[in-house]
Amino acid sequence: MLNRLTPVIASTLLLAALPAAATVSAVDDAGQTVTLPQPARRVISLAPHVTEMIFAAGGGDRIVGTVSYSDYPPQAREIARVGDNKALDLERIAALKPDLIVVWRHGNAQRQTDRLRALGIPLFYSEPRRLAAIPENMEKLGTLLGTEATARRAADGFRQQVETLRKTYAARPPVTVFYQVWQQPLMTLNGQHLVSDMLALCGGRNLFAAETPLVPTVSVEAVIAGNPEAMLTAGMGATRSDQPLPDFEMWRRWKQVTAVARNNLFVIDGDLVNRAGPRVAQGAELICKDLETARKRRPAR
Repeated sequence: MLNRLTPVIASTLLLAALPAAATVSAVDDAGQTVTLPQPARRVISLAPHVTEMIFAAGGGDRIVGTVSYSDYPPQAREIARVGDNKALDLERIAALKPDLIVVWRHGNAQRQTDRLRALGIPLFYSEPRRLAAIPENMEKLGTLLGTEATARRAADGFRQQVETLRKTYAARPPVTVFYQVWQQPLMTLNGQHLVSDMLALCGGRNLFAAETPLVPTVSVEAVIAGNPEAMLTAGMGATRSDQPLPDFEMWRRWKQVTAVARNNLFVIDGDLVNRAGPRVAQGAELICKDLETARKRRPAR
C-alpha cells in the first residue's frame, strides 16, 4: 500500500506516474525533421501564408511575431512585426524568445535565415507547391502546436473544397492559359508552381508549364505563338502599396490572340492565389469560374 512506503519512495512513484512532456515532430517542405520537446507556445511566422495556416490550424494565439502583409485573419494585424521577406529584425526575433520559427523556404532571405538557424531556434520550412501540400502543412503545424484536432478539421475542409472543384471542372474541355506574373519584364509560372496546379484543377493548361525556371521570363512573341484562350493575372492584394498591378493593356493590340479577341482577360485577387494558405481554395474556385466563362465564349459549332 502507498501509505506504508517511505515518503521518498512514494514521491518517486507519483512522479513516475505523471505523463512526461511528449516531444512532437514533423517533416517540413525542405525534407528536414523538426522536433520540439513539447508543443510550441511562442511561434514566429515569416510569411503571410504561414500566418493564415497557423490560425486555421488553431494556433493563432501562439504567434508572437510575424511579417508585413500578414493581415488575415483580421486578428493577425495586431501581432508584432519583425520585418518582411527582404529584411528581418533578428534582434527583435531573438527578444521574443520563440520556440519555433516557420519560414517561407524561397521567400525569406537565405542569409538571414541562416543567421536565424545559428540562434539555435527550430525552423520549419513551408512552401507548398501543390494543392495537396496545403492541408498537409496545416496538419504538420497542428502537430507542432499541439492543436491536431483543429488542424485536421481545417485540412479536411480544404480537401473537400478542392475535391468538389475537381469533380465539377477537371474533366471539362481544356483551356490553354497564359498566367502573367509581371509585365516588364514579361514573366509567368512553370508547371511546378502552385498556380499551375490550380489551373489543372479547373481544366486549364499552363502555356509555359514545360519551362525550367519556376518563374520564367518569356517573350511577347512566344505568348502570341502559343495563342492562349485565356489570360490570368493576380490583382492587388495586400501588396498593393508597393506593387503596381500587371495589367493586360499591352495585349489588346494583338487581336489574333484568342484570349484577346474574346476578352478572356481575367484578374484574380492576389491574396487568394499568391499565398499558399487555406484561402487558395477560394482562389481556385474563381479561376475555375473564369475558365468556364472562357468556354462559354467559344463560338457555336
